[in-house]
Order: sequence, then structure tokens, then C-alpha cells
Amino acid sequence: MEPKLRIIRKKKSEAENAHLDPLMRALKALHSAGAPESMTAEELERQRRSQEVLGKLTAPMTGMDYEEFALSGMSAAWTRLKAPHGSRHAILYCHGGGYTSGNLGYSRVLSSKLAHATGYDVLSFEYRLAPEFPYPAAVEDALRAWDVYKRQLQGYGARDIVLAGDSAGGNLALVLCNRLKTAGRKLPGTLILMSPWTDMTMSGQSYTERAEIDPMLTPEYIEAVRLAYAAGRDYRSSDLSPLFADFTGF
Repeated sequence: MEPKLRIIRKKKSEAENAHLDPLMRALKALHSAGAPESMTAEELERQRRSQEVLGKLTAPMTGMDYEEFALSGMSAAWTRLKAPHGSRHAILYCHGGGYTSGNLGYSRVLSSKLAHATGYDVLSFEYRLAPEFPYPAAVEDALRAWDVYKRQLQGYGARDIVLAGDSAGGNLALVLCNRLKTAGRKLPGTLILMSPWTDMTMSGQSYTERAEIDPMLTPEYIEAVRLAYAAGRDYRSSDLSPLFADFTGF
């Protein structure tokens, strides 16, 4: 039986109250450090360094093991509980950052939270970032990470893997699933999408509503990262806006 795709929507008041949570405050600080509307090399480097430092400082790593390594040429890291309590599953986590920022330090906040909540081992990886490496570099890296991850997880199948992503990482997770489906390959057993970026056309009402909840996600910022990642592309493509993809078989 195919897993059902469930979309959970929170009321605006609930989203606003969530900002009171210490983890949410940490994530907002990370986003503030990585949301430049200026895409100069100097500004991006500053933002990425800030994310790396802030992520390491704010990640809840108590009771965790953290191991960095090279994954098919990419920097990657395992985040594990010292005393795991989950069943035989593992998580592949795609970090956010508008495709222009994000790194292992940034990933530590949500990868450690996912490990604490599920008991599963979590693998995060650094895909290539725009504007130095625009689309489809990140998608190619995610596919490579998926393939290597599956080979490393002896005894695990695709259905044992949880694919997670936040913001641009949620976009990447959905695009990866669509790529796998189009190729006739098995999909992960579960998707966890946290505030995923599903529509690069910027045509939905949520783009104006979101600015009221999170003033960092301005239309100007979204336009800047969209241009850095996929300038001149068809934003209605399911590889960029998975909202327009065919979810049959998910």
C-alpha cells in the first residue's frame, strides 16, 4: 500500500506562537544570518560562515554523537543518539537556505532535533550552492547522496528511509522523489517536509501572508535566491516548483 501524502496546515496564530519555542528562535537566528538580498560573493561568504557558527552554538547536541565524513565528494555528517530508541529506519536530511546558503553547521539544529524525536540516525550533506552552482547542481548532489546512502545502509531498503527537508531543502526532497519516480525507482517510505518551498512562481497568496509571520522571507529575498538558483528557467517546472508535479504513486 502506497503511503498517503498528508499536508498539515497550521493557523497563523499557532505559527506565531511557535516562534516562542527556543528551537524556533534559534532557527530564526540562523535564517537571519543566511538571508541576504545581496548575492555578492563577500556577503554570501559572511552569511554562510555565520550560519556555520550559529548552528554549532544552538544545536541541541546533548546525548548525541556527531561524525563528519566525505560522502561521494560532499561534506556530510551522521547525527546519532548515544542511546538510540528508534526502529530500523534512518533519515536523509536536506538543509534549507534558499539554495544559496546552508552547511553542516546549519544542518545540526534540525538533524539533532530529528534524531532526538525519532531515535533514528540522521545523515545531512552539503549540496553545491548557488549562484556559484545553480540548478541542477543541488538536485544532482541529492541524487548522488541518495544512491550512496542506500549503498551504505546495509540491510535497509528505500522504504526504510525517511527523507526530510526544510524550506529549500523541502523543495529538494520533493524534487528528488519526483526524479526517483520518473526513473521508475523506489521512493522513500516517509517524507517530512518543514515549511517546504513548493512554488517558485511566487504566485500564491502565501508569499504575502508569510511576510507577516516571518519578516525575513520578503518577496525581495525570495526573488533574489530564485534568480541565483534558476535564472531564466521555467519556474513552473516540477523540478523547480514541485507543487505542479504529479503526485500519483506517492
